[in-house]
Amino acid sequence: MPSIDLTGKVAVVTGSGRGLGLAYAHALAAHGASVVVNDVDEAVAEAAVKSIAEAGGTAVAEVVPVGTSEAAERLVNRAVEEFGRLDVLVTNAGILRDKVLWKMTDEDFDAVVTTHLKGTFTCARAAAVRMREQGEGGTLILVGSPAGQRGNFGQTNYAAAKAGIAAMARTWSMELGRANITVNAIVPVAATAMTETIPAFAPYIEAMKNGEPLPAFLRKGEGFGTPEDCAALVPFLASEAARSITGQAIGIGGDKVALWSHPQEIRTAYADGGWTPDTLADAFPTSVGAELQSVGIPAPKFPEA
Repeated sequence: MPSIDLTGKVAVVTGSGRGLGLAYAHALAAHGASVVVNDVDEAVAEAAVKSIAEAGGTAVAEVVPVGTSEAAERLVNRAVEEFGRLDVLVTNAGILRDKVLWKMTDEDFDAVVTTHLKGTFTCARAAAVRMREQGEGGTLILVGSPAGQRGNFGQTNYAAAKAGIAAMARTWSMELGRANITVNAIVPVAATAMTETIPAFAPYIEAMKNGEPLPAFLRKGEGFGTPEDCAALVPFLASEAARSITGQAIGIGGDKVALWSHPQEIRTAYADGGWTPDTLADAFPTSVGAELQSVGIPAPKFPEA
């Protein structure tokens, strides 16, 4: 038995039929938790449950699109009906509708925000109600993204939702602290169907599929690895070893784990009586604006050919 022991705990993992979500579900089950797998595709969800059972774990499937309060209640109720309780929620479900601002439709925006942001809210609310009723604490693990931390070209909807998720983690960590419910955002970076579309990564991911290891400059320098690499963080945060960790945004990928900073003031300037547009224009370039912050996810650094 691994030293991180989740025996007797029950987890819901949204969007866990494949990819990162499936890796999270497998990791929780491998450490003893019973898992409710969630996906919108019944065949995918059942295949995930079968793979967990074949590995010696316990899981059931609940097929429902995340976003509404009704879906959240179904997931929590399924955990309670099957296993008697709920201890861990991982809000992984998400979709992409990438377009630049002037081409993004209301439907593109609403679909992504509904699944990621509202889905995280509704599921976390339902889970928090149940965990508070149980009176034994719990764990909310909200899945963020580097796009939500730094922005990303063509991802207005996704970046906004993921930034909101990090803000909710900080807020809920305060609200749920007295109930001994920890709340953290994780920021995974892994070889997935999405990152396969990035030309710079594509050949390395293809080689990985053929059995070749990812090179060290990716695993360490870029913190880029497999979904299973990222999954290690989930059972840790769900365990007693992490009960003092809450309100944080924690990145993981490849060989790298990192703590993201929270937004904070980094430079200040003062003017007696307040500022005017003219005094701001005079002072800004040499005071608070002397070194502006960068935006976007840094481009990967590949070794020279």
